[in-house]
Amino acid sequence: MTIFDKAIIFATEAHSGAYRKSSKVPYIVHPLEVAAIVASMTTDQEVIAAAVLHDVIEDTSTTKEQLEAQFGKRITSLVCADSEDKREDRPAAETWEIRKQETLDYIPKASKDEQIIILADKLSNMRAIYHDYVEVGDELWKRFNVKDKSKHDWYYNGIAERLCKEIKETCAFKEYVELLIAVFGFSQT
Repeated sequence: MTIFDKAIIFATEAHSGAYRKSSKVPYIVHPLEVAAIVASMTTDQEVIAAAVLHDVIEDTSTTKEQLEAQFGKRITSLVCADSEDKREDRPAAETWEIRKQETLDYIPKASKDEQIIILADKLSNMRAIYHDYVEVGDELWKRFNVKDKSKHDWYYNGIAERLCKEIKETCAFKEYVELLIAVFGFSQT
């Protein structure tokens, strides 16, 4: 069994029973899409495996120690680079801007492999946002912890601005910018 196969099984079990926000789409579809996007930018199997696992620490009961025992330090480090500290003791809406700013502040320091996973994660999110935006328009923002469209614009455009030049030359980045323009009407990048 490859590291990628092992990651798919682990992530599928970790996300079992979870669904994408306001939908009946099994959550595992998102990590698999992120892995497919990552695979379009690198053949490094550990980076692709980390893409499948990117939300297991952030969104499941999986701990960093459990992940490291199963997948080693490098994959765990890549997963942690795209994991927010959700501050479970406080309401998500209250910490949203803090968590997003921490991500934005981290990106310029992130390695190329970390930036690949971050872009793939956000591109997958933007694909879902775009799909729903086409269907329901600005009603979409009511589904989120933070309902202000301009805050989402700030965050997703901030991601684009901070990625390194090499990442900005990929097809995935170009698609990301197109979706930013389609949803927010303007891209600052």
